[in-house]
Amino acid sequence: MRLQFKHQKFQADAAKAVVDVFAGQPYLTPTYMMDRGSNYQLSLLDKDEFMGWRNEPIVPELSDAMILERLRKIQRANQIKPSERIEPSESCKFNLTIEMETGVGKTYTYIKTMYELNKHYGWSKFIVVVPSIAIREGVYKSFQVTRDHFAAEYGEKIRFFIYNSAQLTEIDRFASDSSINVMIINSQAFNARGKNARRIYMKLDEFRSRRPIDIIAKTNPILIIDEPQSVEGKQTKERLRTFNPLLTLRYSATHKSDSIYNMVYRLDAMEAYNKRLVKKIAVKGITESGSTATEGYVYLEGINLSKADPTATIEFDFKGASAIRKKTMKVGIGFNLYDHSGNLDEYKDGFVVKFIDGRDNSVEFLNGVKLFAGDVVGKVSEDQLRRIQIRETILSHIERERQLFHKGIKVLSLFFIDEVAKYKQYDEGGNPYNGIYADMFEEEYEDIVGHMQREFGDEEYMKYLDAISAHDTHAGYFSIDKKGMMTDSKLSDKKAGTSDDIDAYDLIMKNKELLLDRDPKRSPVRFIFSHSALREGWDNPNVFQICTLKQSSSEVRKRQEVGRGLRLCVNQDGERMDAAVLGNDVQNVNILTVIASESYESFAKGLQTEMADAVADRPVAVTAELFKDKVIVDARGNEQVVDGNTAAAIFEDLIFNGYVKRGSLTDKYYTDKANGDVKVAEEVADCRDAIIDILDSVYDSRAMMPENARDKNVELQVDPEKLAMPEFKALWQRISSKSVYVVDFDTEELVRKSISALNRDLHVPKIFFKVETGTMEEIKSKDELLSGESFIKSRSYTYNGSKRIHANSSVKYDLVGKLVGETGLTRKAVVEILTGIEKSVFDQFRYNPEEFIIKAAGLINDEKATAIIQHIAYHMLDERYDTDIFTEPTIKGKLGSNAMKAQRHLYDHIVYDSTNERDFAVDLDTNTDVAVYVKLPDSFYIATPVGKYNPDWAIAFYEGTVKHIYFVAETKGSMRSMELRLIEESKIHCAREHFKAISGNNVVYDVVDSYQALLEKVMK
Repeated sequence: MRLQFKHQKFQADAAKAVVDVFAGQPYLTPTYMMDRGSNYQLSLLDKDEFMGWRNEPIVPELSDAMILERLRKIQRANQIKPSERIEPSESCKFNLTIEMETGVGKTYTYIKTMYELNKHYGWSKFIVVVPSIAIREGVYKSFQVTRDHFAAEYGEKIRFFIYNSAQLTEIDRFASDSSINVMIINSQAFNARGKNARRIYMKLDEFRSRRPIDIIAKTNPILIIDEPQSVEGKQTKERLRTFNPLLTLRYSATHKSDSIYNMVYRLDAMEAYNKRLVKKIAVKGITESGSTATEGYVYLEGINLSKADPTATIEFDFKGASAIRKKTMKVGIGFNLYDHSGNLDEYKDGFVVKFIDGRDNSVEFLNGVKLFAGDVVGKVSEDQLRRIQIRETILSHIERERQLFHKGIKVLSLFFIDEVAKYKQYDEGGNPYNGIYADMFEEEYEDIVGHMQREFGDEEYMKYLDAISAHDTHAGYFSIDKKGMMTDSKLSDKKAGTSDDIDAYDLIMKNKELLLDRDPKRSPVRFIFSHSALREGWDNPNVFQICTLKQSSSEVRKRQEVGRGLRLCVNQDGERMDAAVLGNDVQNVNILTVIASESYESFAKGLQTEMADAVADRPVAVTAELFKDKVIVDARGNEQVVDGNTAAAIFEDLIFNGYVKRGSLTDKYYTDKANGDVKVAEEVADCRDAIIDILDSVYDSRAMMPENARDKNVELQVDPEKLAMPEFKALWQRISSKSVYVVDFDTEELVRKSISALNRDLHVPKIFFKVETGTMEEIKSKDELLSGESFIKSRSYTYNGSKRIHANSSVKYDLVGKLVGETGLTRKAVVEILTGIEKSVFDQFRYNPEEFIIKAAGLINDEKATAIIQHIAYHMLDERYDTDIFTEPTIKGKLGSNAMKAQRHLYDHIVYDSTNERDFAVDLDTNTDVAVYVKLPDSFYIATPVGKYNPDWAIAFYEGTVKHIYFVAETKGSMRSMELRLIEESKIHCAREHFKAISGNNVVYDVVDSYQALLEKVMK
């Protein structure tokens, strides 16, 4: 298998943010004669061998003031506080910081940034500095697996290598090669005290009496520091100066607050989580409730809900023929542990199940003992706790694997342990045998798989399980000693508890793709045991369960613990399963479950605290100041900067609508947001989405709360009687046909409308500089100093009008080519548009080319989208959706929270996403006119030119009760058209055309906001 990579907007945005800071820098590729060293005879034939290529410094025409102004504009657009100055570091003048959450493709992003900087400015020498060998190996692997992907996009391959003081010819090649060259170096290689670390600064005989650092410094490289918080100590910062960097880019998820230089892009933990760019985190906690009076051991694994009465899965002691062992059973009300344990005295005192409650996942016994899912009472040894963790990991693995099997996704689980002997041991002859954890795993795995209930449609999955033995499905990834035996990793950082064992990382990296292969013969391994010291520098996208079989120490941060499994998974084709593929289902598929050795509340609180620290620079309260000076954009791409009066109006309106109370966002705001019904001040009505984006920047602990993995205790089951109902069969017959669309629009008409739109709406802001003069008359207080109020402004003026500054004329723009790329139109059509617009409109290009291209492309694309929708036609295909789209997905919810029992739904329960959906479902479920209804799964979709569209509901009424029996509904919280996004409107229009094509007038499709609105539609 080869991993596939796709273009993702946030990664392109991060690269663009860096590139745009230096807009105006010309494309240059300067050369120089390299130092040949001593004792070398130069001939005419090898003169070119000593031609060096370096990065051109920032040209003098591109002044610091211009760079700062561009930087501030980018920061405002990205909701980042604008910098007051260009912030130099000890190593160089120009520094930019990029924050990217773990798992979103940080390395991919800076590789893309290298290509973009080379494409725009000719810069080709880069050095990636990493804090450890672990991260170095991970970065090197990323360069390897993305090489062909980037080569296909940019037409050239990066040459990359790991710095090795014993292979110095690579440094000559780095300097003399004209293509993009990247040296990957860990900070210890130039910053430690050992002999090898000093060699980079030494004149070496084998390097013709030259110092490697001098050859590197001549190239004026761009430094990319990966995890600067772990790299940049005081000594390292001084040593980095010797590389003579042109500029430094810093990438991390957790920058130190005192080392953030000119941040240009931020994708923090909260934003990545909310944008569904990483897996959702769920936690399975285990709570030791202490000894009861009887010392009776009971572990509540979970509650099972279905149409029948609820049951509980519990583990308890059982007296066998030769010894006491643990036994797991599904039990109901009245179950007597004393009778079923072989009459063990510890259960004699009232251990009879009195009540099972699915609402809070609890079981109560007659003796008053009440357990919640994950609770364990009685005597619990360290080994027993680890056995419970292992069992829970296998249970979560099987559940996730069963759900994803038909999607072609391999599921992996990862165990971290603190010593190899617990997994693998060796006898005197060197022969391996299982350690205690490996034995526990095989025993629990065989018990769980052996007692699985086989369900309809599971035949292929059960065949897959039968092909893999308990022994073959787990493997250890540890350091290997000289005898070929697994051994404990040596700690390179004792405080952090991490290791730099190259052989262990090499094993993990080499097998990354093999582990993703689902063929049971080629790759039976699904459970990985690894040393807890090997926590950083690698990950595998298909890790869905992480279990640490050791006591969590204060040094091991929970974010680090979950970091190995945050990346979105891939299928058997190597395709990433993100929102573009799965739509709203992305975080139903991508869930990382942590099996903790502590309670859910304890782990979740610790993880939230760490995440709150990571997003500490986010605003914590909603005030008028939150909006002031922010750049907001309307649906057509027009920008405006929020002034003080508008900011006050926005804030007052939020309070009036009940969205803000004492500076915090209320439940009403989140409810209206889920329903698409957020109201904003009239002054910014066209910029509603931009206002919501600003509100989303406020830290909200609820958004960061990991899910309790035990909460979702309802798994929806299709009701076979409903599936067989004649009303449902008739409904499905009418709506299950697939379709294809054809667009036939007049290019001349599009050109005319685009010209009109550009003449009317294209307003490009001119680049200007504001000069302000002021004096500090007196200092009244420290607070006045800190706020900047000691300075009194005396005058200000701007460079524009007669003193207009044009964009740097040395930069050549292919305007037509750029617009062709952005719009997909032919060069002929683009030329007709540009020659047809008014001269004053076209002249704006000279003053701000980048903005002209962006805004012109946006306006043309708006007209193109309108033309496509107006001229679209759907045609029915012979192909249909099968009813297995209802049985394949696993849909789970929590009773009383986002799930409820249903009478007329195709499933026995219904899971809802908002209060609006819940109210709509309640009305459907209780109305006697409704025969059957179903909330349609995401796999039922209509293809449109603006993406897949998933209708919400399909409803069949009893004949004779309404005029229109069959109805497909989209529920929206707001029916006001201007509040529906343009893309949503386009999709809804396409859905109407689709249902007309496949059913004529037999099925009504419409958008409704309530059951009452639905009745009005079906009665007409």
